[in-house]
Amino acid sequence: MPTVTFVNEKKTIQVPAGSNLRREAIKAGVQLYPTPHNYVNCMGFGLCTSCKVMVKKGLENVSNQSLFEKVSMTAHPLTFFARLGNETNLRLACQMQVNGDVEVQTQPPMNWHGENFWS
Repeated sequence: MPTVTFVNEKKTIQVPAGSNLRREAIKAGVQLYPTPHNYVNCMGFGLCTSCKVMVKKGLENVSNQSLFEKVSMTAHPLTFFARLGNETNLRLACQMQVNGDVEVQTQPPMNWHGENFWS
């Protein structure tokens, strides 16, 4: 069974191969959503982009980013800034399937003054 390590929470869980990261994180009690999104969110449809996570290790062990996920993250203004410089490893937990061991950071910081912001 694949292992998912949540960096901020210092928590490791085992999940079935091909499972959805959002569902497994909620089952394990991991807080994916920032306030107020922990009460009001899109329930895993990929529209609110508030369940974004940064894949630190094991990017090859998750599903590929779909066109819908890319467009959704680019269209949302707050996710757009967080995505700068992290286009491949910033993902939506609700749209990501875990196929192997992975390490993720929940609620990654914004990239307001990152190296790719002003270029």
